[in-house]
Amino acid sequence: MTFLPKLPLASWVDSFVNWIKDIFGPLFDFLTDAIGSVVDFFVMVLESIPTLLLILIFVAIAWWVSRWTIALFTAVGLLLIDNLGYWDGTIDTLALVLASVIISIIIGIPIGIWISQSDRAMKIITPILDFMQTMPAFVYLIPAIIFFGIGVVPGIIASVIFSMPPTIRLTNLGIRQVPEDLVEASNAFGSTPGQKLFKVQLPLATSTIMAGINQSIMLALSMVVIASLVGAPGLGADVYRAVTQLKVGVGFEAGLAIVILAIVLDRISQNIGSSKN
Repeated sequence: MTFLPKLPLASWVDSFVNWIKDIFGPLFDFLTDAIGSVVDFFVMVLESIPTLLLILIFVAIAWWVSRWTIALFTAVGLLLIDNLGYWDGTIDTLALVLASVIISIIIGIPIGIWISQSDRAMKIITPILDFMQTMPAFVYLIPAIIFFGIGVVPGIIASVIFSMPPTIRLTNLGIRQVPEDLVEASNAFGSTPGQKLFKVQLPLATSTIMAGINQSIMLALSMVVIASLVGAPGLGADVYRAVTQLKVGVGFEAGLAIVILAIVLDRISQNIGSSKN
């Protein structure tokens, strides 16, 4: 029981969303076309490469950045996905994850650099990042559908919102953890802020930044099933159809394909920028 009238919060939010849609409608149409074109480009490139050759490329990358055991797992795992008939879905999922992560990097790293240089900016951005990470991912789909329609684009937008905070946080953390004596030495030699950032701070923060990108990749991949609810293709759509039709075996196969892809991307991205073991 409440003694105060209910605040019309829902109607306020609806009015705000409608206002944004009316004002920025052409921008959303442009972003829909642009993001859709990027995903289509990734799919076209990946599908133009023969399956076995693409698997060999992944194996070579895994061997180069990691150990032979990871390369062997990559080969066996991707061949299993192809054998089960989920290669096309894997390509669609990989294109969705690549688009989401690239957007997260393009937006997230500059913001991380910005807040690493300004305590005031960090105090403003940190609560926003907390909100982005704690809000249920399904909620992001509602405005995304309104602004961008049904299809792969709202799924990518929701994935970007959900997966971008680790890149921002760890970019900020990596730069702030650069030893102070090295920063003071660069200042003593007359380095400009740009030289200090690009020649001292960012190189030393690379491993931490890559850890943030690794987490963003995993979070983007975790969104593929949710993205399928708004029409995004890929392995998530296979899982969703299996759930709605109570096909346990098909759901297990599609889920296994997602797990294999997640492990491969995790091990490769985790070891990029570090020395080979």
